[in-house]
Amino acid sequence: MKYKLLVLDIDGTLLNDSKVMTSGTLTALLKVQQAGVRIVLASGRPAYGVLPIAKALEMDKYGGFIMSYNGGQILNAQSGEILFEKKLDAETISYVHKKAKKRGIPVFTYANDLIVTDAPENAHVLAEAALNKMRVAGAEDFTGAASHEYVLVSDDNAVLSDLYAHWKKRLNGVADVFFSEPFFLEIVPPSVNKGDALSFLKDALQVKTEEVIAFGDGVCDIPMLQLAGTGIAMGNANDAVKSCADHITLSNEEEGVAAAIEKHIVAELRITQIPLDELNLRAKHALMGNLGIQYTYASTKRIEATMPVDERTRQPFGILHGGATLALAETVAGLGSMIIGKPDDLIVGMQVSGNHISSASEGDTVRAVATIIHKGRSSHVWDVNVYTSTDKLVSTVRVVNSVIKKR
Repeated sequence: MKYKLLVLDIDGTLLNDSKVMTSGTLTALLKVQQAGVRIVLASGRPAYGVLPIAKALEMDKYGGFIMSYNGGQILNAQSGEILFEKKLDAETISYVHKKAKKRGIPVFTYANDLIVTDAPENAHVLAEAALNKMRVAGAEDFTGAASHEYVLVSDDNAVLSDLYAHWKKRLNGVADVFFSEPFFLEIVPPSVNKGDALSFLKDALQVKTEEVIAFGDGVCDIPMLQLAGTGIAMGNANDAVKSCADHITLSNEEEGVAAAIEKHIVAELRITQIPLDELNLRAKHALMGNLGIQYTYASTKRIEATMPVDERTRQPFGILHGGATLALAETVAGLGSMIIGKPDDLIVGMQVSGNHISSASEGDTVRAVATIIHKGRSSHVWDVNVYTSTDKLVSTVRVVNSVIKKR
């Protein structure tokens, strides 16, 4: 795949105006994850408010990331590990709360599954809580709260605009101040933005710039659109965002994310699409057919297949036979070499070595995932991992195929 990371803003991008991810968008995103692309959800929302969306996208299964607080925190959606985090210091929090309270402006912050606020009845606070499915907790002292950012709420934008000009100068170098909505003035740690957070994640994963594709609609998305190898603005984005993007897709009401994925990612998959049903049918009476092996995915870089653990592939005491595992590994690696080989290449298995780490029980179905690690003129080397249906690693296998020119 050309892309390894797909970065998505949520509101106004991934979700439509009713705050719903359509079935077409969900299907497109599941498809690209199955092809090896990892999703990053980049939002101003707290992590708790993003988790239900990540779950719907099955990011815990495919290894995606949540970039919350507009880049203030990065969470591994699979393990729950916090990879990156920036917080305001207690002195700044105390100052912000004191000045806001003096002007009668409601304040709230996030703490796990709570919105902590001095105005629990405020309409904007309640709307934010409902959006993120969080509970509201009233409090007078915010200094000790676990905070990544403060959001000041007011129905009078003129009041916030005056405060914005004052704090922009007063907090320079200590915190960044910006409007995320006309009624939301946010105070965040300095240099927190989606671009810097994406840069950290990209480096941590050793992903190249050209392997990143990002989608957004708001001003907060501009840094990540500019950093990505391909930046795509939504049709509903303002002109400033569109001018910073490489491409413009349909609006969030028209499944713009799905349309762009179809054009920029799925089209690439089709180029290397392999007739798996036909291959499975042809192998019905061969070894792989007799073992119940079925190809499920194939591209130039990755091959997948499944195999049942039954009377054909188990040992007498009911667990997967190591020999059957090696046959499964050779089957996926063999197809991979045939796909990437030239028309006059003859592919011959040369070496297979496996490490059996854990068992798979009768009645389960194991899945083999082969990835190419060396593509030479005379040999191909594949790493094959075999998993149970619950993604427990069963075996790791190294397969070497010899590439011989047909005479």
